[in-house]
Amino acid sequence: MGSSVALKSAGLSDDPMLQWVTFRLENEIYGVNVMQVKEVLRYSEIAPVPGAPSYVLGIIHLRGTVVTVIDTCQRFGLPSGELTDSTRIMILEVEGHVIGILVDAVSEVVYLRQSEIEPSPNVGNDESSKFIQGVCHKNDILLILVDLDKLLSEDEWSEVSN
Repeated sequence: MGSSVALKSAGLSDDPMLQWVTFRLENEIYGVNVMQVKEVLRYSEIAPVPGAPSYVLGIIHLRGTVVTVIDTCQRFGLPSGELTDSTRIMILEVEGHVIGILVDAVSEVVYLRQSEIEPSPNVGNDESSKFIQGVCHKNDILLILVDLDKLLSEDEWSEVSN
């Protein structure tokens, strides 16, 4: 109780520090909550799944578990990037589901105070902005924070889970 009061008087408990794993897509920097990242893999062969939705690249086998890999560029409405040595598959746990997202590169873990995060800007297109949780300007870099819970709809989660 005493430490809680001390933290509140210092203003720290009202402004929690959050950790974000940053990745690059089409020259933009995005961040996802570190608590949702299970691991980061080098690009490996992704087996296509006939009849899968267009945003699904396919599946990979990860230590005996089949993981669906999402085409993040397609999902965000961006042109598909080239596969390079920096291309990674981020394995995420979202709403009890484990999925992979293909990204151009994974950068670092950044620490942001809640107060540093600005609400997502109105870009005029609800479809493309619904994945944005907020933005942050840090060290002259615009960081777009992704709300992974909104990456797929409930119906889409059902599709990729079966």
